Amino acid sequence: MTFVVTDNCIRCKYMDCVEVCPVDCFYEGENMLVIHPDECIDCGVCEPECPAKAIFPDTVPGLDDWLALNAEYASVWPNIAVKRNPPVDAKAFDGEANKLAKYFSPEPGLGD
Repeated sequence: MTFVVTDNCIRCKYMDCVEVCPVDCFYEGENMLVIHPDECIDCGVCEPECPAKAIFPDTVPGLDDWLALNAEYASVWPNIAVKRNPPVDAKAFDGEANKLAKYFSPEPGLGD
């Protein structure tokens, strides 16, 4: 099992999860984070820390596409282990539906 970052992280990119991860398995895109599935130790500490409720165990049905997206971008985006401030407009996007199709950016973030 691994944990997976999903749609609601896009344009919110809160980084509370990054700060608590004991193995630094988060990777940063321009407007979201992903978890490297081969590095995640399944501890689950990140899930309750996500204010956007965008992190789930991969055992939740229907997350196969998100697991693939996390794996793909974790291999090309920079690692992030330090919490930074979320985007100033994060709250405006929290809970919006279909953010992948509307806002997802394949561009990398800053990383550490």
